[in-house]
Amino acid sequence: MPWWSWIVIWIALVALSLLFFGVLGVRLFRAFMTTARELGDAAERFSRFPPGPGPAAAPGARPAPGSAVFASPARMRHDHHTARLARQEARRLRRVQRKADRGQPQSLRDIDFSST
Repeated sequence: MPWWSWIVIWIALVALSLLFFGVLGVRLFRAFMTTARELGDAAERFSRFPPGPGPAAAPGARPAPGSAVFASPARMRHDHHTARLARQEARRLRRVQRKADRGQPQSLRDIDFSST
């Protein structure tokens, strides 16, 4: 093999590696630009949320964060119990609706025919 063939081989290897890194850089740049565009869209979408209840909130609105620290344990127990019952009732209604949509038979305890 002549001596100049090694020079041609090394030039080809360097050119292919530069081409590879160039393609890799373009793909990385495109992925970064896509991520930046989606981040901008998300920032626009989430910046349009209405403000939460202010100091003049209506009675019965959600309590201010941290107010549970100074509330009585009986009040917190009552709030926890009522919230848990509300979540259970919401799950029951969703289950009844889902079964009705699918045409499945309903459970008697779900549609309040059982004697409790």
